[in-house]
Amino acid sequence: MAHDPRFDCGHLCLDFLATTHPDEQLDSADGLRRWITAARLVPEGTPLDHIAPPWLTGFRELRGHIGQLVRGEPDRKPDSRPFDISLARVNELARAATPALRAVRTDDGTLTRALDDTPDRAALLALIARDTVELLTDPVACAGLRRCAGDDCPIVYVDTSRGRRRRWCSSEICGNRARVARHRHRRRAALARA
Repeated sequence: MAHDPRFDCGHLCLDFLATTHPDEQLDSADGLRRWITAARLVPEGTPLDHIAPPWLTGFRELRGHIGQLVRGEPDRKPDSRPFDISLARVNELARAATPALRAVRTDDGTLTRALDDTPDRAALLALIARDTVELLTDPVACAGLRRCAGDDCPIVYVDTSRGRRRRWCSSEICGNRARVARHRHRRRAALARA
């Protein structure tokens, strides 16, 4: 079952990390194209037919490194080899040139965004890697990193709520499930007492 990509985690790299839940979204070149377009890594209408299945390996690798960097607070110790390996790889990917944008006039005279060239894999990976660098070097955003309290939900998000008390990646999804579960538990307990 195909799910729409999420764009509510507070950072592009966290939205990218969410492509594993509830199902793998990067399971094909078409899935990767859909995510790149939905994430607006390229202007609307940019041809992405050149994206092929071998690209998936690089994108999934980057996703794994992002997960290592944002999910494991205990692993942030200065002597943590997995953290250091992931950080080095993200930094390496962030060095590549990103797609060059330009403004072009449409038929009706308005300006729209277009790319100078077809974006290659390294350029698209660099956009996500640079967002990861931005997140990791922003102390306010890092202080707001949370993991969803929903059962079996791996989503990591930046909590920007007042009081920083947000518990779920989505109040409508995981929050609602938790509320329904609590209601059912109370109802069963009340019936057991009766």
